[in-house]
Amino acid sequence: MSPQSAAAPAGHTEAIGRTAPGGRTAARPPAVEVAFADALPGLPATLHSRARTLGRAVRSRCADLARIESPTGDSARLNALAEELSAGYAATGAQVRRVPNEAGDHLVMDWPGRDESLAPLLVVGHHDTVWPVGTLADWPVEERDGALTGPGVLDMKAGLALVEGAFALLADLGQRPHRPVRLVVVADEELGSPDGRKLVERQLAGAAAVLGLEPPHPDGSLKTARRGSSRVRLTVIGREAHAGNDAALGISAVDELVDQLVLVRGLVNQPGTELNAGRITGGTRANVVAGRAEAELGLRFATPEAQRRTLDTLAQLTAFRPGAKVRAEVVSSRPTWPVRPTNPLLRHVRSLAAALGQNLDGAPAGGAGDTNIAGARGLPTLDGLGAVGAGPHARHEHIRTDQLAPRIALLAALLAVPLPRLRERP
Repeated sequence: MSPQSAAAPAGHTEAIGRTAPGGRTAARPPAVEVAFADALPGLPATLHSRARTLGRAVRSRCADLARIESPTGDSARLNALAEELSAGYAATGAQVRRVPNEAGDHLVMDWPGRDESLAPLLVVGHHDTVWPVGTLADWPVEERDGALTGPGVLDMKAGLALVEGAFALLADLGQRPHRPVRLVVVADEELGSPDGRKLVERQLAGAAAVLGLEPPHPDGSLKTARRGSSRVRLTVIGREAHAGNDAALGISAVDELVDQLVLVRGLVNQPGTELNAGRITGGTRANVVAGRAEAELGLRFATPEAQRRTLDTLAQLTAFRPGAKVRAEVVSSRPTWPVRPTNPLLRHVRSLAAALGQNLDGAPAGGAGDTNIAGARGLPTLDGLGAVGAGPHARHEHIRTDQLAPRIALLAALLAVPLPRLRERP
């Protein structure tokens, strides 16, 4: 890996500290310098050097994980990947627990800290992807021009590999995290974590802070807030009949659904709310009046008020056609994680990054994830600590391989260095 591999990603708007020869930020704020010294003398330089050495192995790990297809709902493939992940994390000193789930097992990993009396640091991730089995046949995992591409490599196989690499780096140095660390990897995040959410929620009460392994913004900056999201299944029940002989006896569920979707689009067309009709099904044959139709709606919300208002509106939908039945069911939902006026966790991570020669900032994100649950409750939360890249859920999905080493070093520093006080004392 080249000496430039630890340079900050382009696009960051705020530098921290003074600039050293060659343009790299080299300042170490006194508090962070002391914290690094407490963790291990010379830790910044050591992490920087070891992360560059480890970068190639983590790059291979990213590719290997991406080659294990793991679409949401495919329990056999998800469990095969869970087995592979369990072995990797166990090799870095984790105690691994499988949490059974019909659609694919979740994972809980625990690493002991140097001070076991401290509240644990909670890290959240997922091992399911949006890509169906067989995608690798015409889109293989490959690297060229400094980018590693493949289905799910950014969202979020690389994040899982990076945190494994950070723990491996500390283990190689004979170090443990400063405090206990718990990593929760769920199998159904891409569906809104309908089952995994409960597992994440159970870990929040005692957590000192929550970190997410989702990819950052394309420029590498972290995610400091997220929109709320809900998946809603809109179901219409009509009445089947022969479309030629007895059309008047039927009630078309498809026609009713189309009219309902037009209505819904108008109802939710308000500031702070976005709608995506992601999937529509219905009917059986062209000569049969459709007796049933469904639409799966993806909704995004800028505020908790917009989320409540929209879901209440959908719950009160009524049919246009006599005899038809309409039902809106919330399949999964994540609360809005609002922007906070102050963010001491972001300040801490930025200071660690500066000590490692990186510029780093944070900004709100449009997508939702499991960190929404913690952020909505006011817990110190940051997301986007996964690999730098672009194209999640798209055919140009990729990670930047030159940014793997900086991320490994940053994650290892977050684990090894004591956290500052993140919440006001009561």
